[in-house]
Amino acid sequence: MRIHAVHNLYEMRLARSTRPFLARGGKVERCQFCMLRAHLCICSHKPQIESDAAFMLIMYDDEVLKPSNTGRLIADLFTDTFAFIWSRTEPDPAMLAVLADPQWQPYVIFPAEYGTPERVASEVVPAPGKRPLFILLDGSWSEAKKMFRKSPYLNNFPMLSITPESRSRYQVREATKDNQLGTAEVAARIVAGFGEQENARMLDLWFDVFRENYMVGKLNRSLPQDSALARLKQAVAADATL
Repeated sequence: MRIHAVHNLYEMRLARSTRPFLARGGKVERCQFCMLRAHLCICSHKPQIESDAAFMLIMYDDEVLKPSNTGRLIADLFTDTFAFIWSRTEPDPAMLAVLADPQWQPYVIFPAEYGTPERVASEVVPAPGKRPLFILLDGSWSEAKKMFRKSPYLNNFPMLSITPESRSRYQVREATKDNQLGTAEVAARIVAGFGEQENARMLDLWFDVFRENYMVGKLNRSLPQDSALARLKQAVAADATL
């Protein structure tokens, strides 16, 4: 199994903890990679995709430790995913180096109402020789707003915004706004807007598998016969015949 940036960040953040992180369900035996209950592990079902898109997850302090985090689902599928812990006063030099790397065209994913009109891009149009790097501020809504306001190194990058057409399917956490989506849901819409609709569909399906298995484990229920995992398997099998 491919170990990605979020897995590595989890281990780094765990190692620097001075006391155990007590998330809800913290005593449950979980897979250390997908963070689901061990008997509901989905790691072996991870779909393979190819993409020109890259992602940077800037995570609020303990977000990476939360089993309910969906940022890791992006890293599961998109090989070029970077992940860093946010710091207001000491931004990670490795993160700044990625942002300065000329191969990337960074876009900050955040609601347009928080940016000036000239900063908000209507579409993804990287300069010649560059690939888009979509920056997601991963945490609660209040944490994301704080990261956006207090990260001056992001101020010179264009913003991308989405307008959700339906309510979030997340259900794992309570949203503070009706149109608030999970991190992976946002990423899927950004990828679709970039023109990679099939990759967006796979990320949506992967999100549904995680969400359903998480809730099944949380509520001590059984997976339904028409499970999200069954739908994912059907989609992967159909793609293999093309």
